[in-house]
Amino acid sequence: MLLARDFVGYMAREVTKRLIAEQVIEASAPDDLAARVRTVMQEEISVEDRLNEEVRQILTQYADDMRKTGASYQEMYKKVKGQLARQRKLILR
Repeated sequence: MLLARDFVGYMAREVTKRLIAEQVIEASAPDDLAARVRTVMQEEISVEDRLNEEVRQILTQYADDMRKTGASYQEMYKKVKGQLARQRKLILR
């Protein structure tokens, strides 16, 4: 997903700040908590990027076969991505 790293940091700080303000959580070090939340958010956001890269690598391996059979790259991309997402139980937007 195309989100700036600074924006992810901002979102993490805001989420942490609001959870503390609404007394949903307690934190002795809010800045450390915000950093941990940012790390987790960044990892979660990059799941689809890593999946897309893996799909590209798979399709590169089968490029000759796809050309011979006349398979559409876009259709195969969707199918492979969907299959990998189902296997890994990922929820994509």
